[in-house]
Order: sequence, then C-alpha cells, then structure tokens
Amino acid sequence: MRRRPKVTIVGAGMVGHTAAHWLAAEELADLVLVDIIEKMPMGKALDLQQAAPIRDIDVSIVGSNGYEETADSDVAVIIAGVARKPGMTREQLIDTNSGIVRSVVEKVVKFSPEAYLLVVTNPLDAMTYLTYKVSGFPRERVIGESGALDTTRFRTFIAKEVGVSVEDVHAMVIGAHTDKDMVPLPRFANVGGVPLSNLVSAERVEAIVARTRRGGAEITELMGSSAFFAPGAAIAQMVEAIVRDKKRLIASSVYLDGEYGERDVCIGVPVVLGGGGVERIIELPLDEQERAAFQASVAAVREHIGTLKL
Repeated sequence: MRRRPKVTIVGAGMVGHTAAHWLAAEELADLVLVDIIEKMPMGKALDLQQAAPIRDIDVSIVGSNGYEETADSDVAVIIAGVARKPGMTREQLIDTNSGIVRSVVEKVVKFSPEAYLLVVTNPLDAMTYLTYKVSGFPRERVIGESGALDTTRFRTFIAKEVGVSVEDVHAMVIGAHTDKDMVPLPRFANVGGVPLSNLVSAERVEAIVARTRRGGAEITELMGSSAFFAPGAAIAQMVEAIVRDKKRLIASSVYLDGEYGERDVCIGVPVVLGGGGVERIIELPLDEQERAAFQASVAAVREHIGTLKL
C-alpha cells in the first residue's frame, strides 16, 4: 500500500508554520517541522496537531531540532535563514543565508536523497542556484518559489483594480524575485479571457506593475517583518502540484540550460509542476521590451550568484 506523502519544512518561523497550516488543512502530506530553536518546532507541531480533530485533519505533524525525523521526505521546503527587515533588500541577506542554506541542503540530501527541494530563502534565485549546485540533484528536482508568490500579488492587485473576483484573473510574473528586477507580464494577463489592456488604462497597468514589484516590501514596511500568509499559501500550491501530480503551470525559479537563451542561472520562468517536479519549461514569445527586462533581471541574478562561494 502506498504511503501518504511526507513533506519537511526547514525553518519553522512565520512562513514555515503558515505553510504547514495550509498543507495540513488540505491533508496534502505528513509534516515534519525543523528549526534550530530548541523545542520551538515541537511546540508548533503539537499545537497544529491538536487543531486537527476540530477540522477533521488526518495527517501526522511532528517537530524536530534535527534531521533524523525528515528521512525519506518526498518534498523538503527550505525556508531557513534570516528574514529581511524594513529598509532591507532581499539581496542584502546573501552572505548570511548562503551559509545556512548550504548546511541545510547537505543535511536534507543525506536523509532524503530522492526528495524534491523547494527553496524559499532569500535572495531566492541565488539560493535556488546554490541548492542546485550543493545538492547535485537534477534540475527537475530543485525549484524556487518566486513567481508563485509574485503572481498571486499581481492577480490580487488586478482584481482590486478591475473590481472582479480573483478567481477570474490570470496573470504571470517571471524574472528575479527582487523588488526592482521581477518582470510582471501585463500583456499576458486576462480577466475571464478578456485581455487586461481592454479593461484598464495603460497608466493604471503601470501602477499595478509597480505595486507588484514592491509587494513584499510594502508588507515589510507595514508590519516590520516579512509576509507569511501569501508565501505559505504559495508553498502549499507548489507542494500540491508535485505530490498530487497536478501539472500546474506556475512561474518558478529553475535552472536554465538554453531556455530563453540563458544558461547556468536560476530565475523565474513558467513551468509545468507535477509528479516529476519541473516537467516542462514554457518559453513565452516575449516582445522586445519584455525580453530586455528579462535579460536585465538575469544579469542581476548573475551578479548575486557571482558572490556565492561554490
């Protein structure tokens, strides 16, 4: 009999435990929360497990300060690292977080050599590249949460502007997961099949794009800490696509090997996520302006990658 999928979340802070909440609510997998803070992940796991009878959630949830409990995970979500504070960019975290991510990846791979690795730690694209190199896994099994989060912000702002349900809004954000280098694609956005340009003025579209780029920074400025509800939901969406073989088209940071004319870089592009991880990379017919923005985004990521000690 096939066992229930097992998902490890390394980093049981706000994003980690929110992701666990979303995953448990959908009964997607048994969960292991890992964190270096003594006893904290055990407490959060126990708290969430005790909510299960109320919501009729039938999954196992455990916490650990080590990695033995994570053995044979199907998916490992890597969130561990220092979160940014108001005024900080994601890029300023690279030195500290690269050491943390390297250590986490080595331990996860030891206990779960067949896992899919979902990277959330910032700066996202550089940490995804580091994870790919350190793990030695095929690129199909190393995925960064970039467009999955940026796109949900883009869709939210479009829905508010047009005055429609978010269910009818389809949109995509590619490129780097940074405040200035991400590439929202309004030309590809539509509301129930109606192109966004037919519903919103060019000036308002630019305002939506600008707000999307600063979506994370806006929340950090308001709360004094990074977002957690939307990132956690985006993680759950990506995990579901893998463990349930959903074949979802989700923009994600992946290793490129010639796609979009780029090699040896991890950056956000549309991919089909399913039981095989990254099953396909979709190459969009970008126009001249979109391609220039994407190339600038790639250049920014390469600069971050160049600072990594590989």
